[in-house]
Amino acid sequence: MRIEDYFQQVRTVVESCPLIQSWGITYEKRSTYSGLIRGELHFADDSVLHLREFVDVEIVEERLMYAYQYVDSQMRLIFRYDNTGHHKRLNIQSYPHHKHLPGGDVVNSSPIPALSDVLGEILKRLVLP
Repeated sequence: MRIEDYFQQVRTVVESCPLIQSWGITYEKRSTYSGLIRGELHFADDSVLHLREFVDVEIVEERLMYAYQYVDSQMRLIFRYDNTGHHKRLNIQSYPHHKHLPGGDVVNSSPIPALSDVLGEILKRLVLP
């Protein structure tokens, strides 16, 4: 797969999400197979998903860096998935992959989520409050 194909997959996922009111995403090609994605997705309840990924798709899709931070209309954290290596001391089973929840240092083990998984989690929250 080439990085442009991955960029198109991201666009397709975003465009197919019915509760996204507006969005802005930038795609920066770094090589034939790698690139940086940054953006914001705004939802019907004024919540926002901030996302960034640095991806290499040469052999298999590998997100070398990612963060999906979802905040409410007051910019309070609802959740954030990322793979920043700042919680090694917590002995998280999925280290460096983890999920932050509201309440300070609430950090849980987490598999690497796909953007579609993150959007599914948000949709469940918006549709089933």
